[in-house]
Amino acid sequence: MPRPTRPETRPTDVMLWRRLLADSWPYRAQLVALFGIGLLQTPVAILTPLPLKLAVDSALGQVPLPAWLRPLGTGHSPQLALAAAAALLVAVALLRQLQALADRWTRSTLIERQTLDLRARLFLHAQQLSLAHHDRRGTSDAIGRIEKDVRESQSIVVESLFPSIAACFTLGGMLLVTARIDWQLALASVAIGPALFLLNRYYRMRLRTRWHQVRALETSALAVVQEVLVSLRVVKSFGQEEREHQRFRQRSGEGMRARLQLTLAEGGYGLQVGMLTALGGAVVLLIGVRHTQSGQLTLGELLMVMAYLNQIYEPLRTLSKRAVGMQSKLASAERVFALLDAEPDVADRPGARAIGRARGVLEFQNVSFGYEADRQVLHEVSFTAPAAARVGLAGSTGAGKSTLIGLLLRLHDPSSGRILLDGVDLRDYRLADLRRQYAIVLQESVLFSATIGENIAYARPDAAHDDIVHAAVAANAHEFISQLPRGYDTPVGERGMLLSGGERQRITLARAFLRDAPILVLDEPTSAVDVRSEALIMEALERLMRGRTTLTVAHRLSTLERCDLRLELEHGRLVPVPAVRAGGLPTG
Repeated sequence: MPRPTRPETRPTDVMLWRRLLADSWPYRAQLVALFGIGLLQTPVAILTPLPLKLAVDSALGQVPLPAWLRPLGTGHSPQLALAAAAALLVAVALLRQLQALADRWTRSTLIERQTLDLRARLFLHAQQLSLAHHDRRGTSDAIGRIEKDVRESQSIVVESLFPSIAACFTLGGMLLVTARIDWQLALASVAIGPALFLLNRYYRMRLRTRWHQVRALETSALAVVQEVLVSLRVVKSFGQEEREHQRFRQRSGEGMRARLQLTLAEGGYGLQVGMLTALGGAVVLLIGVRHTQSGQLTLGELLMVMAYLNQIYEPLRTLSKRAVGMQSKLASAERVFALLDAEPDVADRPGARAIGRARGVLEFQNVSFGYEADRQVLHEVSFTAPAAARVGLAGSTGAGKSTLIGLLLRLHDPSSGRILLDGVDLRDYRLADLRRQYAIVLQESVLFSATIGENIAYARPDAAHDDIVHAAVAANAHEFISQLPRGYDTPVGERGMLLSGGERQRITLARAFLRDAPILVLDEPTSAVDVRSEALIMEALERLMRGRTTLTVAHRLSTLERCDLRLELEHGRLVPVPAVRAGGLPTG
């Protein structure tokens, strides 16, 4: 896999925020509720130091009871002041816990819903992207974005933006209360604001770049895990476990070092923020003590201001750290949107036409194709296959057989030339309708981690059980399935590895029978099975090919003797092949 590269031009913070907010619009009711719950933190924070002031000034000192307590008593009443302070302390703590519980529940619910919806959307889009896209980037790149980056990007609005707005309200409330007590202390407490802003601006984009590098390195390590576990039989056969272990450690070590460097940078930023707030606190303490000594403040008011100061600096620290911490989440959002914005190489044309069931007439007209502009794989391939014809395609490895099939299925579009189905360019059909015209049996049987019945029904998910059984009978698979303890409900394991190769192939044949498509594509369907299984498969294939246009791929022409039309590819070009039986169709 290629080494991670630095991302190209990136969207600005404003562009990303606009898009994140647009994606959050469907959840606006829950966001408003969360915002309202967050605002409750402001009155709770303002009330928090009040019990301490009441205890110091009225229970220990000689200050009369506040006006709001005088209906309970008059004058100076230390016992009443102490009881009121204790009761107020408990009430404020209860309010704080209830607000935190409501905030946590609403926030978690919203993040989980947004994450699920975006993951599903991104997964669907990743499936719709061309094979060339995933070949270039590797499937682990899409997996990493779906699994990790989606959650990070969806939490940014809920866990960063709204708490930051709530922190601004809390900060404003604290400053107003402090200013009513002593405006000089309020002014001194926010004097560090400009320095925090400049510090934040310096660190923000530097950290975004580093987070992109970390994400790329994490994807690189994930690719090793995916490759090894998918190819574990090969790894074990060659005894390369230790080599792959070292390869994983190397890739993961690069990611670890990048994360540690990032942690050091964030720690340096946090240290500077902490020292700035400590400096601001020291200045406020000096001014506050002098004002207390001069009689401008009571001791309780000084303690109350210092408690507010901690709560003033907490929102300032929160705003500063979140603005920098957001860079991790914005980097994830950038990666998610980049995948969502990737355009499929193959898509429906405007006004694409529907198709019911095709007759199956295929025609290649001077078709050329290359995965790269300077390297053509197919060169001006032309042939015609009437409906229900059996077409054999032979050629050595790398001759272009798989590419030709990919073009027929419209996994790619030709660089030049046309492919016609019933006289219509494939690109003029709706893609979903076109794909329904094909049933495919590959050399390597592709099964999913589900039951036998579910794997057969993959061709037609709404099929009745009787239809599944009939397809299995036609594919010579029903006999071995019925002998299993759980029959059609038997799990096949990951990639069908709980079944033999011949059993897996017959299940894919049953899937093709159930599909009942007018065009059949067979890619070396018997090359990896034993003699007995091959006989059963060939018998089933003979039934399956009746009345269908069939394209059979093989390495040797000798295996295609029963075909009406035989084609051979050499280096991406068709070469002449002699007719093999009377009445055979022209070879193109």
